[in-house]
Amino acid sequence: MPKVLISDELSEAAVNIFKSRGIEVDFQPKLGPDAAKLKEIIGNYDGLAIRSATKVKADIIAAAKNLKVIGRAGIGVDNVDIPAATAKGIVVMNTPFGNSITTAEHAIALMFAAARQLAAADVSTHAGKWEKNRFMGVELYAKTLGLIGCGNIGSIVADRALGLKMKVIAYDPFLSAERAVQIGVEKVELEELLARADVISLHVPMTEKTKNILSRENIAKTKQGVIIVNAARGGLVDEQALREALESGHVSAAGFDVFTVEPAKENVLFGAPNFIATPHLGASTNEAQENVALQVAEQMSDYLLTGAVTNALNMPSITAEEAPRLKPFAALAEKLGAFAGQIADEGLDEVEIEYEGDVAKLNTKPLTAGALAGLLRPLLQDVNVVSAPALLKERGVPLTESVRETSPIYDSLIRIKVKTGGKWRTLAGTVVAGVPKIAEVKLMQLEAPFLPAMLFINNSDKPGFIGALGTLLGEAGVNIATFHLGREDAGADAIALVGIDQAPSDAVMAKIKALPQVRYAKLLRF
Repeated sequence: MPKVLISDELSEAAVNIFKSRGIEVDFQPKLGPDAAKLKEIIGNYDGLAIRSATKVKADIIAAAKNLKVIGRAGIGVDNVDIPAATAKGIVVMNTPFGNSITTAEHAIALMFAAARQLAAADVSTHAGKWEKNRFMGVELYAKTLGLIGCGNIGSIVADRALGLKMKVIAYDPFLSAERAVQIGVEKVELEELLARADVISLHVPMTEKTKNILSRENIAKTKQGVIIVNAARGGLVDEQALREALESGHVSAAGFDVFTVEPAKENVLFGAPNFIATPHLGASTNEAQENVALQVAEQMSDYLLTGAVTNALNMPSITAEEAPRLKPFAALAEKLGAFAGQIADEGLDEVEIEYEGDVAKLNTKPLTAGALAGLLRPLLQDVNVVSAPALLKERGVPLTESVRETSPIYDSLIRIKVKTGGKWRTLAGTVVAGVPKIAEVKLMQLEAPFLPAMLFINNSDKPGFIGALGTLLGEAGVNIATFHLGREDAGADAIALVGIDQAPSDAVMAKIKALPQVRYAKLLRF
């Protein structure tokens, strides 16, 4: 039975879902900030469900001997060391849609509050001052809203703003022209947005490219009297520059729910004129908390029980329906990769993976990840399906994937080609009655099962080879379990795949390589 630790405050609904799916739950909602205690016990769990209080750093991940999945109830994963998790084969999931409406509504609320100076007016009125003439606001009607980021949350903000009869423009490199038209926004470049927007609202993740996207220089390019709203991530705006712009009046008002350092016990923006602050409340509604709790529990349960992957940041998605169909092909892809990796004697120059027939109609991304894991493991040792694609990319090895809807012989075929030492090596496999089989080596056809130990021999097709090999192995006490042959033509290039019960010694391998018909010989392990 899988075991999950919940280390942050999470709705009881999450606990109930885990239990109903047959997963053991350890609910310790106050544990999150205690890194030492978490590190001490994390090795006992298959899954870790968190919110923002738990910091899953590299040392925690190193201690997580059995951990398979980290589920973040919410969208931000700044508190998880994703590269460390990836290297260890731990899937990191979030729930990007559970609090979308709530966060979008909060951005709209901050926009209204900033436009009408609601926070300061509230304090003044509570103090009995009745300063009606002091708090002159602006209408949002007919104003131009500039969205920096127009993904899931940004598009909801756009929809609400259009309902307020605002004009919406958006800067987002990933927003297609068709999608912009569909949701009713005008796609623009950042420079144009800065020059035209009466209100700017940020809806992008925090990355190296988006850090301080509203820099001092960019704030200076905005319209006089602009309103700036940030309900996305801290660090997207130069806080010192914004303070100065608020004091000068260039920025008429700002509303922030997020800050560069959180919890924000102090900040350069606190006390600035016409500045409204909330303590990261974007996802803080009963509905959102319930939604993300339900989603993270369902996603983690699906992964632990069926292998389905949803909303992962470091692995291709696999639906619950796809998982059982992909399983035999995933085993085949990884074994083919292992075969290719063991004969890539001079490193990897290039990799090509081809899918033919029915398998080409499936979700091939997880299969490619499995093939790459098998391929890289003989070369790098500590590799898994989560880390393999990133490791190949890090090493600058080109990867090409292709699909063909039909296969000449088999219903499905996976072919792997590796370029090593300037030469291509090719092999392919299929699934027969649910069992992975080798179907082709060097374009020569055969059908051989994968056994724990196998000899791969490339030889010339001449009399005496099989007898000499059998005699040599027999004298060495190596029992032959299976023997499969393929050849180009009589007397031409040939291959032998020999399943064996005992691994030959180095001395025996040297004798095999010395046989006059042998061009290449390798002991393979699967």
